[in-house]
Parts: sequence; C-alpha cells; structure tokens
Amino acid sequence: MATIPSVENKSPMQVMGIDEWVKRLCAIPEKDFSIPSVFEFTARNAIEPETLQPYMYYAKSHYTRNLIHKCELFEVLAICWNVGQVSRIHNHRDQNCWMVTPVGRLRVQNFRVEDRDAAHGNCKLVPTDAYDMDPTHPAVVQPEEPVHQVLNLPEFNQQATSVHIYSYPYASCEVYSIDKGAYSDVPLHYSSEYGKLSPDEKLL
Repeated sequence: MATIPSVENKSPMQVMGIDEWVKRLCAIPEKDFSIPSVFEFTARNAIEPETLQPYMYYAKSHYTRNLIHKCELFEVLAICWNVGQVSRIHNHRDQNCWMVTPVGRLRVQNFRVEDRDAAHGNCKLVPTDAYDMDPTHPAVVQPEEPVHQVLNLPEFNQQATSVHIYSYPYASCEVYSIDKGAYSDVPLHYSSEYGKLSPDEKLL
C-alpha cells in the first residue's frame, strides 16, 4: 500500500506567488531533486491561488493541463477540474510526481496492477488506498504503486486547480481500463502553454 510521507512542520507554511514558488523549486540542485526533498518543499511552501489565474482554464467536458514551467529536470503544470471531472486511471512513465492543490479539493485513488500481459495489453487492477488533497495537504506518487486516478467528486461541489511537478517531463503515459482489464499508451498534450491557450483546445 502506498503511503504519503510525513513532514514534521513546526513552522507555518510560507505562502508565495507561483513565480516565486517555481523559482525556489528551480534552486533545488538536481542531485537533491528526490521524492522526500521535493515533497518537503511542497509541504512547507504554498501557492497563492490568485497568482495561478493566467493558467486557470476550465473546460466543461474535460480537465485541462496547463504548462507553467518546463526544463530538462522537471515541468510544472496547473490542472483545472470542474465539479465531477476525473482523470483516467494512469501512470507517469516511471517519473516522479508531486501534487499540491491550491484551489479546491481532490480525491486520489491508487491501484495495484496484477497479471500484466504486455504482449496483449491486459492486466488486472485492484483499488488500494485513497486520500484527499487540499491547500494544506500535498501529495506524492509513490514509485512502488504509481497507477492512480484523480477525482473532483461531485460532493466536493467546487472547482479545483492542482499543481503538478513531473520529473522528468514525459510526453505519454499508460492509461488503464478497469472494466476491460486492459491498458494502452496514450500521448499527452497541453491545453495551454505559459498562459496561452493552445489553438486546438476547446473549452467546451
């Protein structure tokens, strides 16, 4: 079962704009860009929600992926969720992922993959633990159980924006169907880049 690392935080979280937050993230040396150190950063440094406004594109039919920063070591995305929107069950291509939720609340459901048959794209998914993210509860995807789904449940009754750090950046992931017992590779795209909506993105 995956667990969220704990950080002993005796001092209040520092709150800052997204630009300063990314700047401080960039200051972490590559050799120290580890799961515990970056998680500690997210636990001690919060993002002022209003500074995310240039990246907050909400669509009626799907969640949006909005690029804030990208370098060789990592990328930072704002993901915007209308009420009731959920991701497909997916992995992160063996890359590390940390998540904070400056706006709203989200549920993360983890899965264990069993009986994987790469030749036929089949597997069995077993739901394991679940947890909620909100402005004071960041999260990290655990490498031993990287397959998960993110949900803005209807009962939360509010839009949400989560900020994700991916290291290293990746352009595709595996998407899983629990009903069909199958998985396949799916390319990823940005809904907006650096505050500019992508030409092919429809906020419908």
